[in-house]
Amino acid sequence: MNSGGIPTVTIVLIVIAAVLVGGIIVLYILGKRAEKKKAAQDEQIAAAAQQITMLVIDKKKMHIKDSGLPQAVIAQTPKLAKLAKLPIVKAKVGPRIMTFIAEESVFEMIPLKKEVKATVSGLYITGVKGIRGTIEAPKKKSFRQKLMDKANQYRAQSKPAPDKKKKK
Repeated sequence: MNSGGIPTVTIVLIVIAAVLVGGIIVLYILGKRAEKKKAAQDEQIAAAAQQITMLVIDKKKMHIKDSGLPQAVIAQTPKLAKLAKLPIVKAKVGPRIMTFIAEESVFEMIPLKKEVKATVSGLYITGVKGIRGTIEAPKKKSFRQKLMDKANQYRAQSKPAPDKKKKK
């Protein structure tokens, strides 16, 4: 206890509250700046976008160094982004096989081994449309359904093979 009259616990709580308020203000300002940068990047991507017909060969989430992207792209990538896994799509565009980075929301909709019309800006896929018919986003299975599928798969593997010889 202080001899002045304000308890130490109250002083500590006031300091913690001031630090939290300051932290929230800093995060708010940084969030606004990030939103402005994202809006500017989206405008640039939309300005350079073009429609390309491609045959999707493979799609995976992988680290950028393992993706097969050009070395210039990998060198320009920030260090933190190199640690994250990116949605990578390998597709045949005309006679060439190319590697693209897909937008997260579009990645799930891209069908394998099918021809699609993609909106591409550089090496970045921002949209996908089906050439023949529509593309449906795959329905995600619930946690319970995944467990049931695993259990059924395990049961099918563990059933003993029937014996050909019957003992009497």
